[in-house]
Amino acid sequence: MKTLYLLLAVIIAVVTMTRCNMDLATELEYESYAFSGIDSDAGSWKPILISAGSDISVDEPTAQNSPVFLAELEAVKSRISSMSNDQKKNVDHWTNNAVLRWNEVALGLIAKYNLIPGPNVDESYSLPDPANPAGPPVFPFAHPPYASRALAYLSVAQYDGMISAWHYKFQFNRPAPYRVDSEISHAYVSNNLPSYPSEGAVLATVSREILTAMFPLEADYLKELEEHHLESLILSGENVPSDLAAGKKIGEEIAAIALARASNDGMKYSQSPKAVSDSLRKVAFDRFGWQWVNLESPVRPVGLTPLFGKVKMWSVQNVESTRPGMPPAPGSEAFQKDVKILQDYADNVTQERRRIANFWQDGLGTYTPPGHWNDIAGEYILKYKMNSIRTARAFAYMNMAIMDGGISCWDTKYYYYYPRPIQLIKDFETIAGTPNFPAYTSGHSVFSAAAAEVLTYLFPQEGSIFREWAEEAALSRIYGGIHWTFDATVGTTQGRDVAQYTIDVAKTDGADD
Repeated sequence: MKTLYLLLAVIIAVVTMTRCNMDLATELEYESYAFSGIDSDAGSWKPILISAGSDISVDEPTAQNSPVFLAELEAVKSRISSMSNDQKKNVDHWTNNAVLRWNEVALGLIAKYNLIPGPNVDESYSLPDPANPAGPPVFPFAHPPYASRALAYLSVAQYDGMISAWHYKFQFNRPAPYRVDSEISHAYVSNNLPSYPSEGAVLATVSREILTAMFPLEADYLKELEEHHLESLILSGENVPSDLAAGKKIGEEIAAIALARASNDGMKYSQSPKAVSDSLRKVAFDRFGWQWVNLESPVRPVGLTPLFGKVKMWSVQNVESTRPGMPPAPGSEAFQKDVKILQDYADNVTQERRRIANFWQDGLGTYTPPGHWNDIAGEYILKYKMNSIRTARAFAYMNMAIMDGGISCWDTKYYYYYPRPIQLIKDFETIAGTPNFPAYTSGHSVFSAAAAEVLTYLFPQEGSIFREWAEEAALSRIYGGIHWTFDATVGTTQGRDVAQYTIDVAKTDGADD
């Protein structure tokens, strides 16, 4: 791959016209819409956590001419007739593709909790504790590795739940209330999906369960959102209560399976004790003759998640198989060439380079690089009018690749323990601070390249622009003075390579048949 700094002119010319004028937000403005298709066979697609959609069982629904079902219809009509203006706004908010809305909730929580714990009065540091989430400091610190994992579990659980819902929808083919009773108005564009079980209820419950585990202090808020979403399903004319009950059952069971995996994936050990971190540093120094040094004041004793590289991956069996080769040794010809490049950028900061560095920074108080790419994905999901199961699939595979990319990147960071530019270049200054973990490879580059590759698989006609944005995200870290050029170029290749494992899995799930 050509080095990123040689692609500068081309990337800026293309991206400036296309991406960077787009105002990213954590809530998309969209209404219900006609799906490009309903994928009636999606119940046979291969899930990720379970072996088949039929693994989760639900009861057969009552017949549509039964007294029980007719009573449900009357109750729905009564509730719709007394709907308040606030309830109407709530119905409009959730729409007929609420996968996007729950993804937005996750992005908002990531931004809220993406705050690094500061030092104590005695200049020591305390870690967020899931057993005492109120702290201080509060749990979690939603840094990029944490964000990537939260989004992956949320999206995978949503996708598996949707497959199970689709399996039973087209097995039982119960029509939606508005199709049975003409007096029931339908608030959304109709896509003629069977209503039992409710895919919306699956989403509401599985999303609340996963996000509560990831952000325990938000339990009440998330429960309220779940209730609002469930209410919208009735008041929109989409479902009757028994549709919701079946959907909630699927959501609860899938969430339990997902959280069982999460409890044993190794994340709880990722923020290692100082002794473990020091041993990694010593091994790297003995092997390579260099070491990253944390320049924070007061010095934080351990960098960010030294053992995130040991967390269980989704699509890769052995993280070491994705670890790139050694970076240039400090003092070598290749290294000195990079020093010159970075010094030139630092001495000649242009408005365009500063804008790029800031646009892709995604630092503290934001939804992080993984969240940025979820935001991008949402725009294209809407552009191509994906239905809710296709939406869940897109987020699932993209976030699996992002998380796997992050694990591979962090394995590389703490294997090589490579110093940051600010540590090795005298009097060097950065645009956007310096993260508290080793340089090689660049997390932004890996996260972005992994996301871009999966999005290219999903939306092949848009592939060139996704890859250009990933290149620009990588460049942004060089312009900011945060990374060496080889951190970015190698990281981009690494992200693409890791993503291919996920794409290979996606190609076998039946959705492309």
